Amino acid sequence: MVGWEFWLAAVIAASLVGAGKGGVPIVGMLGVPVLSLVIPPGVAAGLLLPVYIISDMFGLWAYRRDYNGRVLAIVLPGAVLGIAFGWATASLVPEPAVRVIVGGIGVSFALNLLLRKGVVAQARAAKVGPGLFWGAMTGFTSFVSHAGAPPWQVYTLPLGMTRIVFAGTSTIAFAVINLVKLPPYIALGLVNFSSLKLALLLAIPASIAVFLGMRLVKILPERLFFQLVTWALLAISIRLIWDGARALL
Repeated sequence: MVGWEFWLAAVIAASLVGAGKGGVPIVGMLGVPVLSLVIPPGVAAGLLLPVYIISDMFGLWAYRRDYNGRVLAIVLPGAVLGIAFGWATASLVPEPAVRVIVGGIGVSFALNLLLRKGVVAQARAAKVGPGLFWGAMTGFTSFVSHAGAPPWQVYTLPLGMTRIVFAGTSTIAFAVINLVKLPPYIALGLVNFSSLKLALLLAIPASIAVFLGMRLVKILPERLFFQLVTWALLAISIRLIWDGARALL
């Protein structure tokens, strides 16, 4: 993990993580797929987890007063169960299969964004049953590839939260989820002293990208940006599926 290809992908991935924490939509999901192009997905996820946690600190400060406590109370217990399931099954899934899973998550989310007609018109109540289920899916997909956004949004987007409360609730939820993932990642050897040193270096571009992301949100045409990032996610995810399926076969 010392060649220029690794460092290029790693800096891009860390910057995407930081920009996502700065409020730029979707881009945080690209981190693991981008880094998985040069290293195994599990290693990529482990390397980026401390970067996510450091970046979370900025978001927690920014949204410390803007969140929906009921949604957090419903979703987070399910998320912990999803993380536990991901941990329990991590050693049973071969690395090429993880590439297919990560790619499949990315493809499904990208296609959902490209094909959906709009957001639900009438706000729904935050129900416990669906919240626990989608919370578990959020925890599992976040554990596998830091890609918990799709199931999280399936549950939270129809709830009718304001943009600032939605952003704050999402930031707090994923900050907690990332911290809960840290002990399993350490136990699996995905986070260790060597990877932590690399992660601390990558936290520098990630931290800069947090503030750049906050500025970009204000100036970029939203529709065009969403389309570019979504197509990029789709292309990278298809590449991961292809590589994983070819290795499995």
